[in-house]
Amino acid sequence: MPSLKDVRSKIAGVRKTKQITKAMNMVASAKLRGAQARIERFRAYADKFYTVLSDLADKAEGTAHPLLEVHPEARTTLIVLATSDRGLCGGFNAGLVARGLAIARQAQAESRAVKFLCVGKKGREAIRKNGYELLSSYVDVLGDFDFTLASAIGKEVISEYTSGRVDKVVLLYGRFESVARQVPTVLPLLPVQSHQDGHGETVDKGTAEYTYEPDVGTLLGVLLPRFVNVQIYRSLLDTSASENAARMAAMDNATRNCDEMTGALTLLYNKTRQASITSELIDIVGGAEALQ
Repeated sequence: MPSLKDVRSKIAGVRKTKQITKAMNMVASAKLRGAQARIERFRAYADKFYTVLSDLADKAEGTAHPLLEVHPEARTTLIVLATSDRGLCGGFNAGLVARGLAIARQAQAESRAVKFLCVGKKGREAIRKNGYELLSSYVDVLGDFDFTLASAIGKEVISEYTSGRVDKVVLLYGRFESVARQVPTVLPLLPVQSHQDGHGETVDKGTAEYTYEPDVGTLLGVLLPRFVNVQIYRSLLDTSASENAARMAAMDNATRNCDEMTGALTLLYNKTRQASITSELIDIVGGAEALQ
């Protein structure tokens, strides 16, 4: 049985850990409110942008813009993977990395090369560990970012696609649905596909008709680069909100576990002290009996 000093030390350590997890829960909760408000304001715009651009691409020839061209030979897939920079957020990063590796293995099975562009340390470390080519990485940026970050990533993605170094680009990020649910989501980015919604799923156009001014070709030249940036920005906002939601839930669970451990250790402490007192009483009684 452990000594009373050891049990007291463990109880003190668990209580200090509880203070840390509770503080991290409060910080994540505060950050989540801001991140959730940003993605909820921006998501409707990004979804509609995706739908309209898909319709616009459907009306244009494949050669109307370099970002619409489907390369004749399937060669290289670029996966833009957005994860967090820090851990302690449950299985959030592990789920994204596992999905990314599954996409990479599927591409390799189709005789395609794979490149990764990672946003966040956790994704970068996992891709390096698994030996895939890392085009570039952006770390320590999700704590405070704006559209400039998405523009920088978008510029690099567009350059890779228009130069022919990659012929397919997909976004992989954690879609924020609620505090309890964050879903790894794959969004086809390039080439722009027709009849798509904001989640990259095929939809029925129905009777909706759009009238464009000026002509489709002029609009594509202006809107397609911005379309890439908008979807990347949406993925970063979603990932930021999902990270904080996952961390808040993980720290809440850790705090409850600390309470359970404190209760179990307190019970052990009481049993150990009781056993010690009983042993001392037996020695006293035994000594008294010996004197008589």
